[in-house]
Amino acid sequence: MADFNYEDVGLKDYKECWDYQERLLEEVQADKKASKAPSEQNHFLLVEHPHVYTLGKSGDEHNLLIHEDFMRKIDATYYKIDRGGDITYHGPGQLVGYPIIDLEYYKIGVREYIEKMEDAIIETIAHYGLKGSRKEGATGVWLDAEIPAKSRKICAMGVRVSRYVTMHGFALNVNTDLRYFNYINPCGFVTYGVTSIEKELGQKVDMDEVKALLKKTFNAIY
Repeated sequence: MADFNYEDVGLKDYKECWDYQERLLEEVQADKKASKAPSEQNHFLLVEHPHVYTLGKSGDEHNLLIHEDFMRKIDATYYKIDRGGDITYHGPGQLVGYPIIDLEYYKIGVREYIEKMEDAIIETIAHYGLKGSRKEGATGVWLDAEIPAKSRKICAMGVRVSRYVTMHGFALNVNTDLRYFNYINPCGFVTYGVTSIEKELGQKVDMDEVKALLKKTFNAIY
C-alpha cells in the first residue's frame, strides 16, 4: 500500500477545512462507487486552526463554559459538528490531522483505525521522551493515564465514518495555548487535565519536525 497523500494546509479556518474534508470524502466515495471496489484514494490533511471550539454530535453543550460575548473577546468561534465525541478546542500551535481514507481498502474496522491513530501519536511523542498511552473509557492519548490525579490528555480524537470512509481525526497539542481549555470541560471530562509537548518539555518544539515524525509513524503503522 502506498504512503498517505499528505497535504499541509497551514493555518486554515475550521469551517473552510471542514467543507474541504467533505469534498474529499465525496470524491473517495464516488471513486469507490464507480470502481465497485475499495478506493485506493487517500488524503491526509495536516492543519492548524484559528481558535475554535467544536462539539461532537453526542456532546453536551453545558461543557462549553463561556458565553458568546466572551468567546468574541478571546477571538474564538464555535461549531456543532458531525464527528463522535464531546467538546474540544483547536488553535494555533496544535497539530490537527484529518485522514480521509477508505477503511475497506486498508482492511480495518473503526476501532482498529482509532487504535492505530493512537499508536502513531504514542510513537511520535516518544521521540520527545514522553510516554503516552490509552486511558480506559476514553479515546486519545494520555500521559500518566493510570494515575487519576495526574492523568492529562495530550491528543484528542474524534472521527466520522460514512460508508467506511473516514473524516475528522486527531488534535495533538504541540505548542498549544492551553489557557483556552479552561473555558470547556475537554471531551466532557471535568477531573482530568490537558497538556502539550511544550508544557512537558518546558520549551517550544519545531512544528515541522513534529509533522515529519508523524508522517513517518503513520505510514509505518498503517
